[in-house]
Amino acid sequence: MENLGPIFESVMIICFGVSWPLSVIKSWKSRTAKGKSLVFLLAILVGYLSGIAGKIITGNITYVIAFYIFNVVMVTADICLYFRNRKLDAARAAEAK
Repeated sequence: MENLGPIFESVMIICFGVSWPLSVIKSWKSRTAKGKSLVFLLAILVGYLSGIAGKIITGNITYVIAFYIFNVVMVTADICLYFRNRKLDAARAAEAK
C-alpha cells in the first residue's frame, strides 16, 4: 500500500495540471487579463513550489516531481501572459480615449 502514495499524488497533480496548458493557450489567444487573478496564480505557484520543496526536504524525490515542475512552468507562463495581457488591456484603453 505504501507504493500507492506516489501514484495517488501523481493523479492529483495531473488532474490539477491538465487545465494549465489550456489556460496558457486561452491567455495567449484572448490577449486580455480580464477574468484572471494574479493573486490566485501566485497562490497556485507557491503551492507547487512548496510541494517541490517538501519533496526535496524529505528526500522523497520520485517521478512525481516532474509533474510539479511541469505545473510550475505552466503557471509561470500564465503569470507572464497575465502581465503581457494587462499591458495590452492598458494600451487598448488608452486608444479608446
